[in-house]
Amino acid sequence: MEKRKQRTGAVQPQPLNTQKRMRRAKPICSCSSPRFTSSGPAFTCYEQDVWTEIAKFLDGKSLVMLAATCRWLHELVMEGCIWRYLCLRDLQVPAPRHPAAFDWKKLYISSFNGSHSYMFRQPEKHIDWMRIGAFFLESSSVLITERLSTPLKFPKEESVQQMLESCGSCVLNDVKPGIWIADLQLVRCPVCELNTCDGTMQTLDARHIELFLSEGYQDGSWEYELIGIQDVKKHVEGASGAIFDVQHLNDTSTSAVFNLNSWVGKANDWQPKAVITRHAVAVNTNLQKNEGLQVKFHVMRAGAGGEVVSIRISQQLL
Repeated sequence: MEKRKQRTGAVQPQPLNTQKRMRRAKPICSCSSPRFTSSGPAFTCYEQDVWTEIAKFLDGKSLVMLAATCRWLHELVMEGCIWRYLCLRDLQVPAPRHPAAFDWKKLYISSFNGSHSYMFRQPEKHIDWMRIGAFFLESSSVLITERLSTPLKFPKEESVQQMLESCGSCVLNDVKPGIWIADLQLVRCPVCELNTCDGTMQTLDARHIELFLSEGYQDGSWEYELIGIQDVKKHVEGASGAIFDVQHLNDTSTSAVFNLNSWVGKANDWQPKAVITRHAVAVNTNLQKNEGLQVKFHVMRAGAGGEVVSIRISQQLL
């Protein structure tokens, strides 16, 4: 037994008091921000530029979770430039030429919190909806139409109703440029009693990104106005609607809207479909045998004589 204890290389147990001193050699201290630490590697410090770039790789939910970790990061990630970057990135649109009227964090929340216009107007009529995406209006003139055939006729009549009657399209001026968000809505017939009408209506619902934050919209003083009605009194293959930026009507990306085979589905596919490009949006639902459609065009203005901030193209079977 003693020979075992004297083997070469055997580790001799240290005295108990030595072990305790080794454990106390590096005392445990309270956490302190690396920003205020004078020693240590430079990378351990809070570098604002580094964390700003890291924040740009996160989504909105993750960014809020990061902000909750400490006061310094909260101040950093709540800066408007970060939320502006996230908003443009996630909506996949270019930066607007004019500064936003609202905080970019609020714009991001209103764009991605699942809200839509029928939550604020006639919620009892709403059935279902689908977020299509965002597009960008660079000019203040748009072409709205219920037809997706080519060549697209450019109306020359004076009034909206005359334009619609001649070619199913009309040009709207004084439309607010910038980022627009498009939804496809399915609602009950808004002119009938809820319990006595089974009719449904498909609506291409587009709005400026700032609409839900505007005081006039929130207090109900801005309302939708009917600008035109078109009755198509014959069988139609599909219920379609589209909005185009007039300035980019001939762009290559816009032409993808008219390539119907790429997005409307087969003739026996009755599910609503939508396509969105940088400067246009369109919807289509293939229809079974029918007697025609009634198409309604609504706009909302930012007060009397103000810019158009929302557009609706609604279709219902006759």
